[in-house]
Amino acid sequence: MLQPVRAVLHRGIRSCSRGLSLSAQSYSSGKKGLVLGVYEKSKEEDNLVLTNAGDTFDNVVSGKLRDLLTRSGPSLKKGKTRTFYGLHEAFPSVVVVGLGKQSAGVNHQELWNESKENIRAAVSAGCRQMQDMEVEQVEVDPCGDAQSAAEGAVLGLFQYDELKEKKKKIVFTQLYGSQDKEAWNRGVLYAEGQNLARYLMESPANYITPTKFAEILEQKLGNLRNVKVFARSKPWIEEQRMGAFLSVAKGSDEPPVFLEIHYTGNPDPNASPLVFVGKGVTFDSGGISLKPSSGMDAMRADMGGAATICSTILTAATLRLPINLIGLAPLCENMPNGRANKPGDVVRARNGKTIQVDNTDAEGRLLLADALCYAHNFNARAVVNAATLTGAMDVALGSAATGVFTNSTWLWTHLHEASIVTGDRVWRMPLFEHYSKQVTESDLADLNNVGKYSRSAGACTAAAFLKEFVTVPHWAHLDIAGVMSNKDEVPYLRKGMAGRPTRTLIEFADRLSKDKKPS
Repeated sequence: MLQPVRAVLHRGIRSCSRGLSLSAQSYSSGKKGLVLGVYEKSKEEDNLVLTNAGDTFDNVVSGKLRDLLTRSGPSLKKGKTRTFYGLHEAFPSVVVVGLGKQSAGVNHQELWNESKENIRAAVSAGCRQMQDMEVEQVEVDPCGDAQSAAEGAVLGLFQYDELKEKKKKIVFTQLYGSQDKEAWNRGVLYAEGQNLARYLMESPANYITPTKFAEILEQKLGNLRNVKVFARSKPWIEEQRMGAFLSVAKGSDEPPVFLEIHYTGNPDPNASPLVFVGKGVTFDSGGISLKPSSGMDAMRADMGGAATICSTILTAATLRLPINLIGLAPLCENMPNGRANKPGDVVRARNGKTIQVDNTDAEGRLLLADALCYAHNFNARAVVNAATLTGAMDVALGSAATGVFTNSTWLWTHLHEASIVTGDRVWRMPLFEHYSKQVTESDLADLNNVGKYSRSAGACTAAAFLKEFVTVPHWAHLDIAGVMSNKDEVPYLRKGMAGRPTRTLIEFADRLSKDKKPS
């Protein structure tokens, strides 16, 4: 369970930043380490610009830190590190990291807060450097933004090595030289939320089945205040007439689960909730429309939508945000057994609409169709769904941003503003009637699960399909296929499943908790 504590347990990865040792003797084993920030020196500046914490430490060591930095080479570029030993008895190892320009702020071209991103990347690099030196306790410079520093530390050290015999050294991180523990703890929780999504997405599909996914969330949410969890089984799903969802699930021997989470954080329990819906395909083979074997293993993360929305609600409940949230996650596998959907089959969704399934690998929209219909039972203030829905979204935006399709400028504004703070960006995509016509023209049914021009605007036609199951005025569909994994694009996440955009959804929920009425 997530806990708002000052120190947190992590496993991290090897740093690719260059460290500069000024001593032949390593003092790191079993000792404390300190990560400090330094700004990039401009041409007009004669002296190095340390952070407040850096200045404090430099005074304690009688100016030795500044002197060593000056003599050891050119100004540190952002994200780069230098390591010094023996400066202080309490901290035998000190890693100094480059924070970029001190004047950095919101970059309107990049659509993020560059200062926050620089801090996350720098602290991540410093903590990984410490881990490589097998330093077990690390204190971290808040770098002027304790929340971002905590996020960098916690996200940067995450590693899924649960099934390996040899594991990375465990590192404890905590705040150094600041009283801003509340912001630090908040950053820890934001990052731990994303790390939970990464854990679920990275785990092999034979370990995270629909049943196991639900059990993990039940365990983590079970002791939190104002939270109720319901793991609905197949008979309940059948009673709800979720024919589209069941048509996907019947291709697997693993039973489906409809996970439903309620968090009541608003003092007024009758306040309308924000409803999150997440696609939960714990393995996607493509069904009869089988995917190529190359890269199919990554489809263990096709439940990324469910992982991110459930982790968001867990974090919101831990933070006790004053908002009512409901999470809905239809969980199943998409497999090609003798009962599986066949191209050309027609299935019936919960709202009675029939769907011609021309491509069984376009299964996520079938799950979401029934879940979105069910979401309308709750007098929702807004409905937001997340799904690794289309490869076309990866083609369109790559890993730079999550694609957002929405009928609500109010919702879009909150999502966009939240993403500037978190650095996990969103980009608005079109939801034109032009695309709706392509999914509503079907030979055999009310809808076709792929557009009639299947190679054109796949992400847009998928969103148009989902829109056919939405009647609320405030709805957003987040296609997270492009941000599912990280190679080297986000410096404070290492290679693997990314858990994006969990922090943006947490920040979004926080902002909605303060905005009393949609406009």
